[in-house]
Amino acid sequence: MINRKNVQLGTVRSCIRELFEYGKKRKAEIGDENVFDFSIGNPSVPTPPEVNAAIKEIVETYDPVLLHGYTSAQGDFEVRKTLADYTNARFGTTLNANCFYLTCGAAASLTIVLNALMNSGDEIITFAPYFPEYRVFTEHAGGKLVAVKSEERTFHIDFKALEGAITAHTKGVIINSPNNPSGVVYTEEEIVKLAKILKKHSEKYGNPIYLIADEPYRELVYDRSIKVPYIMNYYEYSLVCYSYSKSLSLPGERIGYVGVYDKMPNFSEVYAAVCGAGRSLGFVCAPNLFQQLIKKVYNVTSDISIYKRNRDKLYSALTEYGFEVAKPDGAFYMFVKSPEKSAVDFCERAKKYEILIVPGNDFGCGGYARVSYCVAPEMLDRAIPAFEKLAESYGLKHC
Repeated sequence: MINRKNVQLGTVRSCIRELFEYGKKRKAEIGDENVFDFSIGNPSVPTPPEVNAAIKEIVETYDPVLLHGYTSAQGDFEVRKTLADYTNARFGTTLNANCFYLTCGAAASLTIVLNALMNSGDEIITFAPYFPEYRVFTEHAGGKLVAVKSEERTFHIDFKALEGAITAHTKGVIINSPNNPSGVVYTEEEIVKLAKILKKHSEKYGNPIYLIADEPYRELVYDRSIKVPYIMNYYEYSLVCYSYSKSLSLPGERIGYVGVYDKMPNFSEVYAAVCGAGRSLGFVCAPNLFQQLIKKVYNVTSDISIYKRNRDKLYSALTEYGFEVAKPDGAFYMFVKSPEKSAVDFCERAKKYEILIVPGNDFGCGGYARVSYCVAPEMLDRAIPAFEKLAESYGLKHC
């Protein structure tokens, strides 16, 4: 008999993908301009011009046999050295090339890290709301995902709930800041407190609890006064999973990395486990063309002013219409409280106005819906009256 769990995963898509496919079908029926699709986090701003220029230069000047050939399993040494040098200059770390493992995006990075760290029965804690695939990745690695509720309305860390969830089986904690789906950015004070708690419980149980930062949205922060703390500066058992999909508008190219903190007491063993997990999963030798690309554009970011414009306009409209929304500081998502008990029913009602938003249930947070505002500004403008009609259907009062 074949693996039934994988049959299930392959048969039933995530709610995000289901809604995305529904949106494509609906657009074919009534026209693109009449469907307001806020379902998926697909970057809507162009790739920076430096990216296309660099790809052209690489293709025209690089030895084609080398360019389209294998690199070292963990990635080209010079690319990894460039990442180390940049990270050290930016965050004051002392990393080297052999702290990095290049991957096909953050999903591969997370999968590698979880398989590197976990044994059967281990637990990984994350904070709800969370990216739904964390559960899939954790269970595939033989572990259990433990979702801890965040603070009500703010979606910041509930430390009392966290301490109640840590056990002798806790292998690690995944944080995602800026967060998908809330847009929340954890403060330095939170990271300091989190590090102290993890250190205390690591000593209590005699085993390290790893802190895993899922960081595809690190660069997408809209207020210069808001900083995203770099976890290696706060906690020794730290690993960073990074992707360029959002920062460079490259979701189709899938390039990223795992970073392992060199001051980790068991660094050599953990890095070897990362390399071994990459090998056992078949995640070796990320595409060399895009390895060479990030070597040239590692410090470039897409123009996120469009996302900021969308955030500001949508937040203003939704709160004016009476919706309860936690204002996001980063990423390109907004988490809206459902006016009725069931977020699924709320999202179904939104479909009547051709608004496609995702119920928060799969994010571990029922009663909310995710609105992905990485959309064309013109579409957002057309959608605003539909959101107003949706609010009126609930009898919400304008502020």
